[in-house]
Amino acid sequence: MGSDTRVLIVNNIKLPINASLKEAFSVASKKLMKLNINPRDVKFSVYKRSIDARNKSDIKFVYSIAAEGSFGSFSKDRVAALGITADISQNIEPIKFGSESLSAPPIIVGAGPAGLFAALILAENGYAPIVIERGGSVCERNEKINVLYTNYILDPNTNIQFGAGGAGTFSDGKLVTRVNDPLCSYVLERFVDFGAPSDIKYVAKPHIGTDILSLVIENIISRITELGGKILYHTCFTGFSELRSRTVAHTTVGDMEFGALILAVGHSARDTYSRLLKSGVHIEAKDFSVGMRIEHLADDIDKAMYGDFAGNSLLGRAEYNLSYNTKERGVYTFCMCPGGEVVAATSEEFGVVVNGMSRHSRSGKNSNSAVVCSVFKSDYGATPEQAIEFQRKIERAAFIAGNGSYAAPIVTVGDFLSGRAITEPNRVIPTYMNGNNVKIASPSEYLPSFITDSIKNALLDFDKKINGFAHESAVLTGAETRTSAPVRILREQTSRLAIGYKNIYPVGEGAGYAGGITSASVDGIKTAIAIMERYKSNSKL
Repeated sequence: MGSDTRVLIVNNIKLPINASLKEAFSVASKKLMKLNINPRDVKFSVYKRSIDARNKSDIKFVYSIAAEGSFGSFSKDRVAALGITADISQNIEPIKFGSESLSAPPIIVGAGPAGLFAALILAENGYAPIVIERGGSVCERNEKINVLYTNYILDPNTNIQFGAGGAGTFSDGKLVTRVNDPLCSYVLERFVDFGAPSDIKYVAKPHIGTDILSLVIENIISRITELGGKILYHTCFTGFSELRSRTVAHTTVGDMEFGALILAVGHSARDTYSRLLKSGVHIEAKDFSVGMRIEHLADDIDKAMYGDFAGNSLLGRAEYNLSYNTKERGVYTFCMCPGGEVVAATSEEFGVVVNGMSRHSRSGKNSNSAVVCSVFKSDYGATPEQAIEFQRKIERAAFIAGNGSYAAPIVTVGDFLSGRAITEPNRVIPTYMNGNNVKIASPSEYLPSFITDSIKNALLDFDKKINGFAHESAVLTGAETRTSAPVRILREQTSRLAIGYKNIYPVGEGAGYAGGITSASVDGIKTAIAIMERYKSNSKL
């Protein structure tokens, strides 16, 4: 029986929240001893840690402990009985570089997670990518957002949706994903390399926070440029041409020849979708979700979730994830921001869009999340243009309901459930634009009835799961429309090429292949690898 160095994961170790890591390692040691493994020969670390709050009088941390050492072979049944599994995390496998020559540098459209991680991997391997970003730097984004909040003037290209880091920069920096891919661990490792807190590698619901994520994005961009890549801000992609011997990207600052074109455009690049459709790129409509943001006092959510443990610094702010299904469609909470704020996330003039954001400390008075309802292709006509128009119509109606100046329409949950809109919030104070630019209005003024009716039923169901969720003082702010891209840019599964094109690669959330920071980053990495496996590096490009 041979042996090799590997990692085993000892799962489901439940301990009081004030227990030390030494105690968790001790429990793992005892389980390993049943496999005749000497704990002295093992290096222990925390692999994952989650919260079990089902019994509010006895909340536990649930650990998975990584044990690294030289282990022999074990009976699968024996290992499974002890709650031990193999580690699935990995770094990028050694790349088998391709033999084709790039006619020009790879160009990446968009500096969100998918685009930046694709650029980072390409830069680290000598491909000198060029990233074109319609918006500005993180610093410029902060300045433009401040202008919107104080003077109600929107910059359509530099805002909460567009600019360095993409839409995720001004969120909670949440890294939770439903994607079960080993590269997710790699993405977390790289975020830590560039300044994110190290605990994101093991907590069950990792988050960075907008304040820290902004610095992380700047560090990633600095690394790309140090390695020979370029970031061109205020450069909007307007199309492409396939000529006899070269392919050219058209931009607002001129034409650029590319060897490979990565379309990491983000879920709000509606003008780009339109241009691609006119160019013959295969794009299909897809289902998405629309709704509002709900705000509660953070202390109320903490108390409902943690009972007498509420406020314990070891637990932090409470989080939730709720879902409800009608006979026809689903309603769920999304992008929950403990101790955060509701932000103005429009990227088009005369529209109101909301999203959630929180800083790393999550120290704000309110907690918020999206409460959104499924929208099917049959609800709007099933074409990409109709999908975009469905979102846009809601956003413009929300703008009108707010009486202009990007004021958001709000309503208390008590009024919403009673079919009226008259009560001024007095317990839960809205955080949108610091609470200074909101107007009481019925959601029926901007949302279709199938959405409002579904959300009403869902709120009553959520209240049974979290006491006080449908409290009359909670506040709903609209409209939440940018939960995901309403379209998908079709690509081939293996090559990752856009269907019908030889060197165009759609990636990330905007292309319809991801749903958040982590999954978008993974998608960008995989596309970068596909390009490297096809083309050889040429640092002189």
